[in-house]
Amino acid sequence: MRIGLLADLHANREATEACLAALSKAGCSRLVFLGDLVGYGADPAWVVDAVRAHVDTGASAVLGNHDAAVDDPDASRMHEQARAAIDWTRDRLDDAQRGFLRTLPLQVEDDDRLYVHANGWEPGGWSYIGGEQAARRSLCATQQRLTFCGHVHEPALYFDSTVAGAASGFQPTPGVAIPLLPTRRWLAIVGACGQPRDGNPAASCAWLDTGRRQLTFLRVPYDHERAAAKIRDAGLPEAFARRLVTGA
Repeated sequence: MRIGLLADLHANREATEACLAALSKAGCSRLVFLGDLVGYGADPAWVVDAVRAHVDTGASAVLGNHDAAVDDPDASRMHEQARAAIDWTRDRLDDAQRGFLRTLPLQVEDDDRLYVHANGWEPGGWSYIGGEQAARRSLCATQQRLTFCGHVHEPALYFDSTVAGAASGFQPTPGVAIPLLPTRRWLAIVGACGQPRDGNPAASCAWLDTGRRQLTFLRVPYDHERAAAKIRDAGLPEAFARRLVTGA
């Protein structure tokens, strides 16, 4: 089975459509959405409806901090511009769309896989996995061999050798299948579909081949100029549009 993995869609219709098409072309028969469907972008209703339609046909989805903030008028842990985007988003979602976000779980365990937005040790605390120490902490918090998450907006892959007892990490090369050796435990940050921040404006996603035990990261070009123009037209902060263009 091939599982498509998307995180941090952030109301970016163009990036979401491009990643879904790429994952379909790769032969993915199942999808997992790793949180933050909304925030920053100009198409929250479309993205929520698209993810809900996939969940209705067997996909999995977890809650992200921006999704949770839709039901939190305070959202005090967010910076001012992010709060402004959530306030704007809240007014553009109907009751059914907001209800769908409200029902998303913080994590999903499936066989030897953990799906979560932020980390494995406190999924609702929204702490970032910013390096090997945090990756090790997350891996130690779960019995699953594979952890998939988002939140960081930059793709990365960490492994925890049972021999060395420490985590190591690297930035994966897009399009290259990585064997997930069974002697190690793995944590993959699949990158941001809707708002990359690693200097590459192409959307990020990944797919897992469960039979071959291989993980492939993808970078998918899309019309980021159009997505940025929609942000400007909506009156959202210019920084969000600029970030789509630069990928940083």
